[in-house]
Amino acid sequence: MPDPAAPRARLLTAQATIWAGVAACVSGLALHRFWQVLPGGRFAESLAIATIVSLVAWSLRRWRGGAWADALAAVWLLMLVALTGVLPALAVAALVGAAISVGSLLTGPARPLLACLAGLALIAALVGWTLPLPLHRWWVYLPLLLLTIIWRRRALHEQLQCGIAGWLDAVRSAPRAAAWTVLALGLASTGAWLPTMQHDDLAYHLGLPWQLMLHGRYALDPAHQVWALAPWAGDVLQAVPQVLAHAEARSALNLVWLIASAAGLCQIGAHIGLRPALRWATVALFASLPMTAGLLSGMQTETPATAVTIALALLVLDKGEVRRRLWIGALLFVLLCSLKLMHGLAALPLLAWAGWRHRDRLAIKPLAGAALLVLMAGGSSFIYAWLVAGNPVLPLFNGMFQSPYFAALNFDDGRWHAGFSPGLPWNLTFNTARYLEGWNGGMGFVLVALAGAWLLALFDKRARGLTICASLAMVLPLVALQYGRYVHPGMVLLLPALLLAIQRWLPLRAATCLIVATCLLNLAFQANSHWLLHVGGAKRSLATLGNDEALFTRYAPERVIAAAIRERAPDSGAVLVLSNPYYAEFAGRGRTISWYAPDMQAQGDAADADATGAAWAQLLGRSRIGELIVSTDGLTAARRAGLERTGARLELTVGDAQWWRMPAASPRPQSP
Repeated sequence: MPDPAAPRARLLTAQATIWAGVAACVSGLALHRFWQVLPGGRFAESLAIATIVSLVAWSLRRWRGGAWADALAAVWLLMLVALTGVLPALAVAALVGAAISVGSLLTGPARPLLACLAGLALIAALVGWTLPLPLHRWWVYLPLLLLTIIWRRRALHEQLQCGIAGWLDAVRSAPRAAAWTVLALGLASTGAWLPTMQHDDLAYHLGLPWQLMLHGRYALDPAHQVWALAPWAGDVLQAVPQVLAHAEARSALNLVWLIASAAGLCQIGAHIGLRPALRWATVALFASLPMTAGLLSGMQTETPATAVTIALALLVLDKGEVRRRLWIGALLFVLLCSLKLMHGLAALPLLAWAGWRHRDRLAIKPLAGAALLVLMAGGSSFIYAWLVAGNPVLPLFNGMFQSPYFAALNFDDGRWHAGFSPGLPWNLTFNTARYLEGWNGGMGFVLVALAGAWLLALFDKRARGLTICASLAMVLPLVALQYGRYVHPGMVLLLPALLLAIQRWLPLRAATCLIVATCLLNLAFQANSHWLLHVGGAKRSLATLGNDEALFTRYAPERVIAAAIRERAPDSGAVLVLSNPYYAEFAGRGRTISWYAPDMQAQGDAADADATGAAWAQLLGRSRIGELIVSTDGLTAARRAGLERTGARLELTVGDAQWWRMPAASPRPQSP
């Protein structure tokens, strides 16, 4: 480090290429006046949290001894469990234990990461096919998970022992780098401290878990949520621990995806020849990316997709003996497609690369079996959507399939058409707000600061395949829609290749300075990736000691009202939400007049046009609305007149949200 065999002219050219990316990044920061969008207060809060955790970890080391990385990891884990709940953490542990147990049937021993993800893919497939059946109760899930763990307890113990041994070896190989990396991972994990408050989660993703938790089955009904039949593996895996704990378990499961991504990056680094300290540095860069923390605060599919994409690349790189490699690869690809078709598209270059690297082992029969496994394991949402709605990817491509549940046109989000061009890496970095619901800098600075290393990685035979696949994993989703979140899995996959180029061409001190500076710059702008972080969500969650209601009252009052409706009016009819369309947790009772429900949207538009309120009164009666949630500024004259005609009364006000009760909805006596 740098390569001693390289001619001096080549060495200087490579180093100049790397530093050119750094110079471009500095120029971009100055040109776009980034000091004006620096969330300095949030960065200071992150440093304060890191200091507190470090002090507690120091005390733990004084008491118990051990490595800094061990102590820091223990403190971060305990903080997440304390703030988000013990039962959800135990439920996720049961899910992961069963997944490793069943996944090890395919992977064999000493493959805990692949066993876990393959097992989760199998569980998601099984639950996905049985969603309409009234089977999804804790007293069904818990015995099945425990029996699986007991049946495969020796294999599970071996996999866990292998994972622990791998952790200890990695920490011993570079203890200082390990400690700093765990600190960065912990800062990223603070996004998981927050309760579920992201728009897409409250409008859509929570629907499936809440239906299974409350009703034991999932209604395949796209009439009131057009995404109801979209690929659902991510929501299914959220639902299993939620049913077990009878509480949302998003935070603990997202931590599993974070750990899986970190473990996969370390293993890829080992396969391509990264030194131990730089394997940790790869993980530190991943942890520092603003989108990593932003995604952990919600249920978006890019969090699990990152872990699964990395595992698929790891499977391609690993030329050792892996039992049933083709089946494991098929399951990982199935899981990507079952999360979102876009992730499957982004993984196609990895499949092509796998075919090339392992071409001497390919045969028609195993390939046919793997293809059949893909169809059987990953087809549930697509088959149900085809049978119920006439469109297997509703609402996508509805111009072709003409489903009656959506307009006869191809779904498109006009916000994300800034244009596909070679300048996208620069624009994603410095004009981020055009590509993301965030602020400039919210995707980090890797694509520009390490652009020189990116170019050099293409010319390194150890990293070329990985670099090409990671680059295409970013490019392919952006061709149709220039949405920044879709870039994240590919960008994370690219990191080991970038670090390999840095390892090869830069002296140790220069490489360390570059990596540390990039990580700090990413962390400084971490809060720009999502509004929850931008308002100091981690600090607020810590200050309230995990009191979700306090945060809901401030940022999502509809969730406080939803809890009150479940308690005081559990059977009063449908709930129409006229404020933000946060109706998913009503588990099938929820209604909205937003675009998620085109028929109700049309009725709502017509009712709004009638100033007398008669149309609103008819709509409420026709739709059997028992409860209505509206924002104070959304209570227009027509809506108020409609409520007066029905005799509705104001039941509760939380923040700017109001709960109105229809007269036919009999109140439930409250306990003294």
